[in-house]
Amino acid sequence: QVQLVESGGGLVQAGNSLRLSCAASGRTFSTYAMGWFRHAPGKEREFVATISWSGNTNYAYSVKGRFTISRDNAKNTVYLQMNSLKPEDTAVYYCAASQSPVGSSLSRQYDYWGQGTQVTVPS
Repeated sequence: QVQLVESGGGLVQAGNSLRLSCAASGRTFSTYAMGWFRHAPGKEREFVATISWSGNTNYAYSVKGRFTISRDNAKNTVYLQMNSLKPEDTAVYYCAASQSPVGSSLSRQYDYWGQGTQVTVPS
C-alpha cells in the first residue's frame, strides 16, 4: 500500500511559478513510476506529466516547456515545477503512483492516488 500526500498548491498570478510536492509512503517508491494529473471544473481529468523509475519523463503538450517533473528517491518525493502559469492551468492537481516502473499518460495505469491540491491562476 502506498499513500500519497500532495502539497504546494495555491493562488498564483499568471506568469509566475509554483512547485508541487508529493510525498509517498512505502519502501518501494524508487521502483514506481509517478505521474501528475489535473482536473478542472467541467473538464475531464487530464494527464500532465510522468516520470519513470529511471527518470525518463513525458509531458502533455499543453505543459511541455513550462512544467518539469522530477523525483528524489531518497526523500520518497516527486515534484512538479510549474513555470509561466496560465489561467487554463487552474485545476486540482493529483499525484499518482504506478507499480509499473514505466510511466504512462493513462490514468488507469496508476494504482495509487493522492487527495489533490488546488492550483488557481486568476485571469
